[in-house]
Amino acid sequence: LETFRQSSCAFYLTIMSIVNTFHLFTGLLTFIMMNGFTINWTNTSLFYCKFRPFCVQVCISISFSCMCLATIDQFLATLSNTRWHQFNNIKLARSIVTGITIIWILCEIPFIIYYGNTLPLSAEKFNCIMTNDAFRKYYNYFHGLILSNILPLSIVILFGILAYRNVQKIAYRTVPLVRRELDKQLTVMVLVQVFYDTIALTPLAILLIYNDIPDKSLDACAIAILNIFTTLFTLLYYFHFVGSFFIYICVSKRFRQQLIHVLFTNVNRYRPRPLNNNQIQPQTS
Repeated sequence: LETFRQSSCAFYLTIMSIVNTFHLFTGLLTFIMMNGFTINWTNTSLFYCKFRPFCVQVCISISFSCMCLATIDQFLATLSNTRWHQFNNIKLARSIVTGITIIWILCEIPFIIYYGNTLPLSAEKFNCIMTNDAFRKYYNYFHGLILSNILPLSIVILFGILAYRNVQKIAYRTVPLVRRELDKQLTVMVLVQVFYDTIALTPLAILLIYNDIPDKSLDACAIAILNIFTTLFTLLYYFHFVGSFFIYICVSKRFRQQLIHVLFTNVNRYRPRPLNNNQIQPQTS
């Protein structure tokens, strides 16, 4: 939206939304095809076997990084000390996003290297799996659990609570804090997003911690139940990537007004104009 273009927080949220859209096509679509229709594209193409996990992890890392940055940005924006407000500028936000994008792309390159198609002896089709045991342990115990769950969730909860406390103290300060309506809407949007992400991400984080417990003895029934919860919590995890638009529509009045304006403008632009059949008859004497 034009109203939010010069806001660093809005810039972080915009980049997060763009990355989330890419993730839905590469991650969620393949997940639905595999679990709903038993169609696994990663088993038929070596390129897609390597590209999908790389792209998914890059999108997840950038998305969570932008969410953390947006929460920290609003924490700084709600501080009474205006010295910290110098970090709430669009130029710094663009530099930070460019930097973390390059870093995450480089960090996720091992997914291209260590993912591949193997042919098990008991099957007649290829399986797209991690081919390196050390990298599998790194992913299970650090990347998937810490970087993609616990760490970003902890950061957004911590700074979300701090930003909420700052907002609560605004009315009780001796020196009033002058904040525009834009900043107030962004703060509410971020806080609601934090609450939403806490619900969406926590169950899978708990399940991953449980899966990493060694020497578990599970029978066939327990394994089936665990697989069901894994599928359900993974779908809930994807809610982080699909819920931003609806959150902003519900929370921000300005966002709703701008969306309605844009939609009606485009509809009216392509709507055929009625022909004017009014004719003036010449006067006859």
